[in-house]
Amino acid sequence: MDPRRARVVLGLRGPADEAATRAAFRRAVKATHPDRAGGDAARLREVVEAYEVLKTAPSPSPPAPAPRPAVATEVLEISPALAAFGGEAMARLADGRKIAVSLPAGLRDGDRVRAGDALLTVAVRGAEGLTLRGDDLWLTADLPSDAPWGGRLPVETPAGPRAVWIDRRALRRGLVRLSGAGLPARGPHSVGDFIVRLRPSAGAESGARSRLRAFTAAWAAL
Repeated sequence: MDPRRARVVLGLRGPADEAATRAAFRRAVKATHPDRAGGDAARLREVVEAYEVLKTAPSPSPPAPAPRPAVATEVLEISPALAAFGGEAMARLADGRKIAVSLPAGLRDGDRVRAGDALLTVAVRGAEGLTLRGDDLWLTADLPSDAPWGGRLPVETPAGPRAVWIDRRALRRGLVRLSGAGLPARGPHSVGDFIVRLRPSAGAESGARSRLRAFTAAWAAL
C-alpha cells in the first residue's frame, strides 16, 4: 500500500502531523472493528496496514513561499577608481551591519550589486581630482609653469603614474584624451576614455605662464 492509498483508508485530507494521523487511525479502528456493528476484519487489517505505512512515510509539507525579490533601497558610494578597476568595498547597511562587497570592474552610476541579502545601488563619487562622466574618467592635472611649450606631463591615474604627451592641440583645448583608457565595457556600456584636463599651476602668474598663454592664443589663431 502506498502513502496516498493509506491516507484515503484513514480518511485523511491534506497534510497531517503524527497526532492527526494517530487520531484518524483510532477513529478508523472503531469503525471497522469486527466487534462493532458494520465492522469487518479485512477492513480492520487494511486500516492497521495504512497506519503502519504512514508512520514510516515522511509527512508532506506545504510548499515554501517563494522568496520576494530584493529591492535596491540602499546606496553604496564608491570612488571612480573602484568603478573602473573593481575591488573590495565595505557596505554599511541601514540596520547597522557592515558587509564586505567584491565589486566587478566597470561599474556605472545606478548599477546594482549584492551585499549579503541586500541589493545596493552604486553611486560613483569623485575623489582626488578624478570624476566619472558616463563612461569616461576625468582627471584634473596641473600644468607646470616651467614647461610652457608642451612635452610630457606626468599624471597619476587609477592604474598608477603615466606620462601624457602635451602637444599644441592639447594646449589649445586644455585637455588630453586617452581613447579606451576609461571605464571598461560592461553590459550595455561601451569602453570609455581617460581625459586629462590641464589646469595652470596656482600662484602668481610667471613669465613662463604668460608665454604659455601667448603660445596657446597664437595656435588658436592659426
